[in-house]
Amino acid sequence: MSALYVLLGVLGAIIAYSVIMFLYQRKILTTLSEEDFRSGYRKAQLIDVREQKEYEGGHILGARNIPLSQLKMRSKEIRNDQPVYIYCQNTLRSGRAAQMLKKQGHTKLYQLKGGFKQWGGKIRTKN
Repeated sequence: MSALYVLLGVLGAIIAYSVIMFLYQRKILTTLSEEDFRSGYRKAQLIDVREQKEYEGGHILGARNIPLSQLKMRSKEIRNDQPVYIYCQNTLRSGRAAQMLKKQGHTKLYQLKGGFKQWGGKIRTKN
């Protein structure tokens, strides 16, 4: 019986943490429709935080690939004085990337609603 209480406590903590992170990400990161994303990313830094193989399989024209797994080491490649447009496959990793970038002093953070899988614009593939 006490194992059940422990399990419920752990589950409750995980849910609470997830909700807090979701709300924090919404506070620091603006989610844009494809139309708004498209109209602004050319005047900003466009970062694809998916892994290299995903990026090579297809990415938004003009995007730089800085995988989430390398973001901490490569964060100096992203300027603080320009907006940052981030995308991943479905927005999970872009939210985590925004948290890291916020800690580095970035304040103008935007993500593509629905991620790359919802993108209907031009893409480039590496063959």
